[in-house]
Amino acid sequence: LRDNRIELVRASWHELSISVSDVSLSDEGQYTCSLFTMPVKTSKAFLTVLGVPEKPQITGFTSPVMEGERMQLTCKTSGSKPAADIRWFKNDKEVKDVKYLKEEDANRKTFTVSSTLDFLADRNDDGAVVSCRVEHESLNSTPQIAMQVLEIHYTPLVKIISSNSWPEEGQSIILTCESKGKPVPEPVLWTKDGGELPDPERMVVNGRVLSISFLNKTDNGTYRCEAKNPIGRNSTEYVLIVHDVFNTLLPTTVIPSLTTATVTTTVALTTSTTTSATASSTRDPNALAGQTGPDHALIGGIVAVVVFVTLCSIILLGRYLARHKGTYLTNEAKGAEDAPDADTAIINAEGSQVNAEEKKEYFI
Repeated sequence: LRDNRIELVRASWHELSISVSDVSLSDEGQYTCSLFTMPVKTSKAFLTVLGVPEKPQITGFTSPVMEGERMQLTCKTSGSKPAADIRWFKNDKEVKDVKYLKEEDANRKTFTVSSTLDFLADRNDDGAVVSCRVEHESLNSTPQIAMQVLEIHYTPLVKIISSNSWPEEGQSIILTCESKGKPVPEPVLWTKDGGELPDPERMVVNGRVLSISFLNKTDNGTYRCEAKNPIGRNSTEYVLIVHDVFNTLLPTTVIPSLTTATVTTTVALTTSTTTSATASSTRDPNALAGQTGPDHALIGGIVAVVVFVTLCSIILLGRYLARHKGTYLTNEAKGAEDAPDADTAIINAEGSQVNAEEKKEYFI
């Protein structure tokens, strides 16, 4: 080896070391170490030199870009061995749909790599940072990055904001026209029903703000706000309706069409039974609109209580009669007129109950 970049580091009977400075692609190849013994002993190793990619560059951007135009940005790097990898990002979010191209350099050892990002310009991309990152094993996990800030021009976007959602007579209202565009839109133009504002004393324009004081019914109409810039113009409308102070809507009470009342009554009987009665009353469709359901429920409850008490009385009477079962005949003791006492009269009477199967009652 005869090169000034090669230096002998250590030489002994056991080890021979060299160092190569400012490594180039030409240093790649097979290196042989020989020990001159009998016979000569050799050892070989192959040295691979990585080609470090150059710093990438982004081309194809012309500022400014009009909204809707097609943009083609190309990121390119040369001198990589093996071929480097290129990734695109927009505001740190990776873009996958790109074209990748790899070409061999003139030395037939390194590669030139390029990648193209193709998209339509949108107003949301204004100010976005587009970057391409070159990744390669020679960069020790530290990619080389090229960045480009997008500048998109677009027509104004207009919106009207009202300070009063329910304007009434005598009140004031402020209409604010928000316009966003690039370049920044010129001062906006306010009109009413296609013409100029009819009452400049009450309708005051200050920049993008329209103030109307002491509202009345003549202020009803369609107010238009128009904004423009060198790219184009845009407008939006606001329909103003001034409401009568005395026609303010009041909350509406909804009366249910069906009212149900439940009345529970407990009566202590000899059997300790608890009974509940439920009465339901349906609202009369012919009743006045101002009437409500609780009166019907009260009447239904009273009727249910009366029916319940009547049923309880019938049950009590039935239980009493059930305890005094038997057949009783009331007869006049005939044929016992001459008996000295009542006992003798009963014994001597016709159909005496002596040895009788049924009990008999005699009227004396």
